[in-house]
Amino acid sequence: MSIPVVKRDGSVVPIDVFKIKKVIAFACENWEGCDPLELEMDAHVQFRGHIKTEDIQKMVIQTAVEKISPENPQWEFVAGKLYLYDIYKKVCLHRNLEKRPYTRFYEFLESATEKGLYTPIVLETYSRKEIEELASYIVPERDYQFKYVGIKTLSDRYLIKDVDGKLLELPQEAFMGIAMFLASKEKDRLHWARSFYDVISKFEVIPATPTLSNARKPLHQLSSCFVGTVDDSLDSIFDFVTTFAQLSKYGGGVGADISRIRAQGSEIRGFKNVAGGVIPWVRILNDTAVAVDQLGIRKGALSLTLNVYHNDIYDFLNLKTTSGDDRRKAHDIYPAIGIPDNFMRAVQERSDYFLFDPHLVRKHLGFEISDFYGEEFERRFAMVLECAQIPKTKVPAIQIMKLILKSSFETGLPYLFFRDAANRGNPNKHAGVIRSTNLCTEIMQNMSSTEITGSKVDGDGNVTIHKQAGDLVVCNLSSLNLIKVHEEEDLKRVLDVQVRMLDNVIDLNFYPVREAEYTNRKYRAIGIGTMNYHGLLASKGIVWESEEHLEYVDKLYEKIAYYAIDASSRLAKEKGSYSHFEGSDWQKGEFFEGRELGERSDWNGLKNRVRSDGLRNGYLLAVAPTGSISLIAGATAGIDPIFSKIERTEKKDGVIVAAVPQLDDSTYWIYKEAHKIDQNWVVKAAGVRQKWLDQAQSLNLFVTSDAKAIDLLSYYTNAWKEGCKSVYYMRSKAVEVEECESCQ
Repeated sequence: MSIPVVKRDGSVVPIDVFKIKKVIAFACENWEGCDPLELEMDAHVQFRGHIKTEDIQKMVIQTAVEKISPENPQWEFVAGKLYLYDIYKKVCLHRNLEKRPYTRFYEFLESATEKGLYTPIVLETYSRKEIEELASYIVPERDYQFKYVGIKTLSDRYLIKDVDGKLLELPQEAFMGIAMFLASKEKDRLHWARSFYDVISKFEVIPATPTLSNARKPLHQLSSCFVGTVDDSLDSIFDFVTTFAQLSKYGGGVGADISRIRAQGSEIRGFKNVAGGVIPWVRILNDTAVAVDQLGIRKGALSLTLNVYHNDIYDFLNLKTTSGDDRRKAHDIYPAIGIPDNFMRAVQERSDYFLFDPHLVRKHLGFEISDFYGEEFERRFAMVLECAQIPKTKVPAIQIMKLILKSSFETGLPYLFFRDAANRGNPNKHAGVIRSTNLCTEIMQNMSSTEITGSKVDGDGNVTIHKQAGDLVVCNLSSLNLIKVHEEEDLKRVLDVQVRMLDNVIDLNFYPVREAEYTNRKYRAIGIGTMNYHGLLASKGIVWESEEHLEYVDKLYEKIAYYAIDASSRLAKEKGSYSHFEGSDWQKGEFFEGRELGERSDWNGLKNRVRSDGLRNGYLLAVAPTGSISLIAGATAGIDPIFSKIERTEKKDGVIVAAVPQLDDSTYWIYKEAHKIDQNWVVKAAGVRQKWLDQAQSLNLFVTSDAKAIDLLSYYTNAWKEGCKSVYYMRSKAVEVEECESCQ
């Protein structure tokens, strides 16, 4: 007697064991060591009456997942194909595709647009003939690149679903939809849609989470992070609170410099000892982060930077501790410390440092000290020390650093922002100052506060508030998959496409606040990053702790910088330079000086081409963490060494197991885990990369529970000496850290 099973459409049919065997055989096909019979036997499917076919599929998928091991990591591709089969079934059912995935793409766009799930821009821009031509360009077989964790992540978080949560979109349709949207303003939009689709669908370039998620959707907010500046006034503070709330509402992570705000006990309108300092304002921003969550998914993400010379630095460093007055805590903020060179020298020399109130500097000396960096900052710092009217607090510099180390070891925070290195390496120093960084510490661009210039009311009671927009930095990110793209010819080909694709993000973006649009169009800044760094080293047989590693990374990132700049210059010749190109280090050629330029690339020729043809993008290179998008590509995250060869995560719907890329007998011992690597080699590699990056990199440090304070200090000191512009988390094995999803 045959066992009845319930199909996805609700119909009841006799079980077809042969069909189950066929699906398993299909999934195991071409994967050596993955025996379909073994998977059948291990699945132990209990065939009971009226079991759902979907439940059978889930059992088989989970069995394949749990078979992933260092000895046979290929099972994650088998699990990925089984999961894909499940996706195909669901989408075909929900769209009435009659078991034929990747058909009727135009009808899907029509239906999704009508339901408000797809932006009208695509149907308004492309004719039916053009869409069907692009649909025929889709390569369904590229779905077989997905590992289990990659296709599950894409399905759970990025593919389009209806209001009831029913999956409607297939992976390659998503990639083509993104490509079509990003190419919609190009003159030869079909050519560039194909080009964008190819680099994304081949996992050569993966856009950052907001672009991957929102390009093609009605609310196309494509940027990962925003970075602002808060001035020392109620108008500025509460204007930023509103700005942060709007940015957070639409899913953007936010960073801000608060170093201008007067210290606790400062004067207000001549009344002494009445100012509450930065902490009360930090708490308001903390509560805003909790109240205005990101699209109802998670609380807002905000990193605040305070310069180390600020009188409130001790309270700021204690924001996330559990001891002391809870009214002076802000547990949902990500603190960052702005560190000038003179502080690091004082730490090295075990000498004293001085804290003061920036408001009194403005009052008595007439300048804002955070407007300066390098030698000019130190000259003005000396003026502050000489001014008898400005009270100073003398403290041992190492005492502050000990608090930073203690907090870093216990919580992973604060981030460190080396402000002098950031500004020395700023190619647009002629137009502004870098005051802080974003949530993931890789974005370094000019920042300034928005100024409320006045208001008026007309006879009908309409109030108009006038604002002078400052520079509100916008992060437009995507990452190269280095295992796929590292040879010179591939870098040249792919970066040409990637630069154009990111540049189009600027023009197609939805901006929650107008200052962001103003700054984004002014500098046309992009952030080209990299993922699969450790994966590439392992595939090349290069040990992390070796001089060979440093030599290789130096040549690799030189080529990345060369072809990124070259692509942006050629794009400028076609579409025009960013508005502040004149006077920049790009235009003057100073960006190309002070580096040991390789002989293989024509740097002098490039310098001359940039001078004559211009540059499309004022900022180009920034390496983000890539946590989520690297899962999709089956890559190691960002520039980090691996955490584990096999990662096992317990989820409510089962276990997720993922292996590092190309794990086999030849790479097993090359893949050394992050916490086992001497972190000075992590820092050395970052220093080599940094000289080729006009912005920065999300540099994590990995420590164990028995790490000594002197070692932690050496990592930070060496990062500063090596010219790194920032340090992200210090990741102790005992500490859970929560990252900005947008940048990943």
